[in-house]
Amino acid sequence: MKRYESTVRGLLEKADVQINGEREQDIHVHNDDFYGRILAEGSLGLGESYMDEWWDANALDVFTEHVLRADLQHHVRWNWHNILSVLMAILSNRQTKKHSREVVKHYDMSDVLPEALLDSWNQYTCAYYDGTEDLNVAQEKKLDLICRKLRLQQKDRVLDIGCGWGGFAKFAAEHYGCHVTGISISEEQVKYASRFCGGLPVDIQSCDYRDLGGTYDKILTCGMVEHVGYKNYRTLFQKIHDVLSDEGLYLLHTIGSNRSVKTGEPFLMKYIYPLGMIPSAVQIDEARSGLLSLQDIQNLTAHYPPTLLAWYRNFESHWPQLSQQYDERFRRMFEYYLLTCKGAFQADHLSTLANGFL
Repeated sequence: MKRYESTVRGLLEKADVQINGEREQDIHVHNDDFYGRILAEGSLGLGESYMDEWWDANALDVFTEHVLRADLQHHVRWNWHNILSVLMAILSNRQTKKHSREVVKHYDMSDVLPEALLDSWNQYTCAYYDGTEDLNVAQEKKLDLICRKLRLQQKDRVLDIGCGWGGFAKFAAEHYGCHVTGISISEEQVKYASRFCGGLPVDIQSCDYRDLGGTYDKILTCGMVEHVGYKNYRTLFQKIHDVLSDEGLYLLHTIGSNRSVKTGEPFLMKYIYPLGMIPSAVQIDEARSGLLSLQDIQNLTAHYPPTLLAWYRNFESHWPQLSQQYDERFRRMFEYYLLTCKGAFQADHLSTLANGFL
């Protein structure tokens, strides 16, 4: 046990993190089994031991930022769980229509999403903090930025692939007067979005992107590509090419990874986004090559930390009501998810890209 502790302390020192220290990046260990667990289980063990109250951080996002900047995850040996995950990702295609219900489990948590966590437009991607510190205003600015990049006009037939709870569809229909078709494979989202957009020229459908037909002038995927899987990027862009009009515009808004990977982060895959995987700019560029011409790219990474902090504060303020449905382990799981993601963006481990295609 002392050997494990010595090894972990040595690793954390590389990230300027101390155990039982008082700085923002320091952590406090409550169970000595913590040391062996994270050496054996890596990032999944780190997250699950936090859920189990084996350790706490003075500032979880700052701790994560320090760990990622020091690249500590590559100093911890791989375990069979990680190896199996990568092999499965290489040898099989888990993001098929057959497995699509696994993808949407997170989005069907109706007690948390969207109203307890998000803004008045139900946006579950980063806001655009342009001259504001208010989440609601920042998300409205993000929606208008998307509409302006797509050059929306009243005559446009607009398609929102992975429409979420209908926020973009409602905004575009109300502010630009265009007709919007939104699709989702989450039945909860389809029902909610249909109500949310009631009375507007909006059609919300339960549909997989692989089943799309028709022709559209403008197409959006916002926070959807992260669930597609690297084996399906080309399929998605081929479908978008097929249903986009000759002079049409497509906008991709996605979280991006600085590395091209073939599987997702173990903790997030298990507890938040089953089968989720963050694409790299290289993977996206290769998949769209020959189908879509890149016209514009904007990096919005700096806007994600304040968005995640706003979501965390919303979650905290709603916890008295949510605690009637969920236990403390769930609270710590959601806290860990939001604040470690914030730290990942602060460390430039993740980025947010808005790409315009023709």
